[in-house]
Amino acid sequence: MASRLIDEDPALAHEHALAASRRAGRIAIVRETLGITAYATHDFALALRELRTYRRISGKDDQIALMVDSERGIGRPDRALETGRAVDRSALSTPVRVALAIAMSGARLDQGDLELALGELEIPELDPDRAFEWSPALFAARAAVLEDLGRDEEASFWSHRAEVAAEALGVDEAGDEEIFIEDGLIEGEFADDEFADDETATATPVVDASADADASADADAVDEVSSDDESVDEDSDDDDSAAEAEPSVEDEVRELLGESDDDPSNTEA
Repeated sequence: MASRLIDEDPALAHEHALAASRRAGRIAIVRETLGITAYATHDFALALRELRTYRRISGKDDQIALMVDSERGIGRPDRALETGRAVDRSALSTPVRVALAIAMSGARLDQGDLELALGELEIPELDPDRAFEWSPALFAARAAVLEDLGRDEEASFWSHRAEVAAEALGVDEAGDEEIFIEDGLIEGEFADDEFADDETATATPVVDASADADASADADAVDEVSSDDESVDEDSDDDDSAAEAEPSVEDEVRELLGESDDDPSNTEA
């Protein structure tokens, strides 16, 4: 329930996480969930405590970026930088490493070190020609720092790349799959979509050949059954006429005795 509600109602999601922690406080994912919902409700002290507990139980650093941000939320950018530098970044997964770089850059901004904040974002994943799930946030963070530095032209470039990356990922939903986001190609794809409605409106309906074949076969079967029924009716008519033409036993006896219905002597005794 916390996972379902975290985006639309963080406070209610946090209540579910609290309920889970009262029942299973020694399970890592429970403490992780509580830390995430606390962060979402801006309770940074609780978030930091729970995420530290989660790391101690699980031995994982995959929530290190939220820990750094929680230190920032408490107002301790120095401690945030220390927390981020304490982990081995090469051992982190790429999404976690990118999120950590963004959080560290934010801590530098809190200290007023704009150039160092920009330097924190100089990571191999900062490629304007490729989009991954983490790319929009990374590009947007760089644009924000460049804007603070007064480098508006560069900021505009990265802001545009963030929008293009987000749009491309929204269309393709490729996750970790690499997507090339060259402007010309994307603009061309969107231009083709403009005519999709017109083509659909004038398109010839597609006929299902197999459906027609099945319908034809069914019709033939019905005709065949009808023909069989007619032949049955004809046979029954023939049987009736045959029955009418066949002489009765009484007629045969009379014929053997040489009697007929017209003989006046043939009367009942």
